[in-house]
Amino acid sequence: MRARRALLYMPGDDWRKIKKAATLGVDSICMDLEDGVALNRKEAARGVIPEALGTVDFGTTERLVRINPVGSGLEADDLAAIAPARPDGVVVPKVGSADDVAWVGEQLAVEERARGWPVGGIRLFALVETARGVVNLAAIAGAGPRLAARIFGAEDLAGDTGAVRTAAGWEVFYARSAVVTHAAAFGLQAIDMLHADFRDLEALRAEARQGVELGFSGKQIIHPDQVEPVLAAFTPTGEEIEAAQRIVAAHEAHQTEGVGAFSLEGRMVDMPVVRAAERVLARARAAGKIN
Repeated sequence: MRARRALLYMPGDDWRKIKKAATLGVDSICMDLEDGVALNRKEAARGVIPEALGTVDFGTTERLVRINPVGSGLEADDLAAIAPARPDGVVVPKVGSADDVAWVGEQLAVEERARGWPVGGIRLFALVETARGVVNLAAIAGAGPRLAARIFGAEDLAGDTGAVRTAAGWEVFYARSAVVTHAAAFGLQAIDMLHADFRDLEALRAEARQGVELGFSGKQIIHPDQVEPVLAAFTPTGEEIEAAQRIVAAHEAHQTEGVGAFSLEGRMVDMPVVRAAERVLARARAAGKIN
């Protein structure tokens, strides 16, 4: 499992910001061709992003590009510009159906075959942020093996449904929960909504923690100040890791003795508890906290 705790968006036409982002230690950087770039700057971004992919040292950070939505009339030019530079993945926004994901995958496969690259090597990320996308979650999740994660977009969803965004977020809670549930059902990671007020770090921490509790793998961010709080929220603490290790070790010992459920430190432990502990350890390994 690859850690995708923090996915940082950077405008695709801003070389300086992209280069700075590469030094921040985030798991994933998404160079944007969609909402973060004005219409009259799309062509400039199609030049900057391939250059950045080819020359900037991103270290171990995953290099993603968000194209414009399928059907916008801009997506084909986006892919023609960025696919030859071989990003690690492509974020497809406003996904309404599995066909949107499949079409992008087909275009990438043409490029991969032409260049002798492994077909499917460039991963896809489906950004669900419309009512239609939420209704079609199951179909989208099964769109193909190239799909790595689902991303939840609360702001666009609220605009699409006419909901009023609030700090509590109950107006998008159904969709938020549905995204993470469908992702889990298909073995995909789920990346949570962004917190638009980058100055309110306490609210960000609380929202990120709720995302962890819901089962999200990580969170979208839009500002360097959001990096540390989000990485911290989605990285198991030393205490959580040690507790999970004790549960797994005790489970293995009891299994050899033919014992299923057992008591540990005053708590009944059965397979759901063990699986939760194993997930904590998987997240810790992905984050490089344990081997």
